[in-house]
Amino acid sequence: MTDKKFDPKKLQKLNNPQRLADIPPDYIAGKLNTAKPDFMVEIGAGTGFFCIAFFDQLKPATVYACDISDVMIDWMTENVSPKYPGIIPLKSEEHAVPLDDAIADVVFMINLHHELEHPSRSILESHRLLKPGGEIFIVDWKKMEMPEGPPAKIRCRPEDVADQLTEAGFVGVSMFNDLPKHFLVVGKKTI
Repeated sequence: MTDKKFDPKKLQKLNNPQRLADIPPDYIAGKLNTAKPDFMVEIGAGTGFFCIAFFDQLKPATVYACDISDVMIDWMTENVSPKYPGIIPLKSEEHAVPLDDAIADVVFMINLHHELEHPSRSILESHRLLKPGGEIFIVDWKKMEMPEGPPAKIRCRPEDVADQLTEAGFVGVSMFNDLPKHFLVVGKKTI
């Protein structure tokens, strides 16, 4: 594990309710064109904390909660799936998700982008997973020092994330910087 990756031993930090105040699901839902997705995929789901939030907010049939960590997959299988059978933990690789092409209406990553060794490859994988017209959203820490989150030096700029989405073939890429600690970038797969 590189020092950019989240330490699974600290997984309870991922369940802090303050995260919903910092990254409000209704705020993000308001920036999407997809009002009622059937299938969603979270890459880097951790404990499934935001899978639950978006499952409750958008009411999809299924959310695939993908993570590279066996610890996280086991935790979600034990603690999330019994209460939310529509949230399916799925072991994945950093830029390889074992799902069919064009399966998802929405793919999302929250506080993951700064950890990725090859973010463009993960974005291309997201593009593959999305149905035509599907949307991706990426939330990550703003590139500035603050008491919480990763060091500023490994954080990314929203402009760079937007460029990576455009290079991967996404259209209508929009950036939002109005959250205090995080930025949001949204893009759409062409029809």
